[in-house]
Amino acid sequence: MDIVKLCLDMGAYKAEEIPVQKLVFSPELRILCEKNACGRFAKNYTCPPLIGKVDELIQKLQSFSRAIIWQNIYKLEDSFDYEGMMEGQRKHNAMTHEIAQIVYDELGRDNALVLGAGGCSLCEKCAIQTNEPCRYPDDALSSLEAYGINVTKICEVSKLKYINGINTVTYFSGVFLK
Repeated sequence: MDIVKLCLDMGAYKAEEIPVQKLVFSPELRILCEKNACGRFAKNYTCPPLIGKVDELIQKLQSFSRAIIWQNIYKLEDSFDYEGMMEGQRKHNAMTHEIAQIVYDELGRDNALVLGAGGCSLCEKCAIQTNEPCRYPDDALSSLEAYGINVTKICEVSKLKYINGINTVTYFSGVFLK
């Protein structure tokens, strides 16, 4: 299965295969999560601390040999266009869910792991907030950052760019393969 081609065919701006050992893990990214800048800390099953300890998640990713990372770039009205940012993230993660379904159907969940941009947003309000089990455990996606991946460093070891012009926002996702 050519996942780079799949991502590009699905509409990704760019996609690239990267050996997992070239990825930079930054456990200190969790400090940003703990400050709850996005409002999902301890309120979303796919976000810290509920997703698990960052060291264990990094170890899990290091059991994979390669990652296919893709990006999408979205235009914004201006650098304060929060609605445009959220719409871009929604579109990017919708694509990520489609790719995940294809990858999991073909390779199985034991051989692949798909991570998106930001915590899961399938439900308007995560079930954890009402003490219920996850409504979509097979579809919920965690983020690259929740697993300790430094996305800006991905761009240093690949042809992907983190900054793609004024009034744009760039989102990244990845498939990790055994």
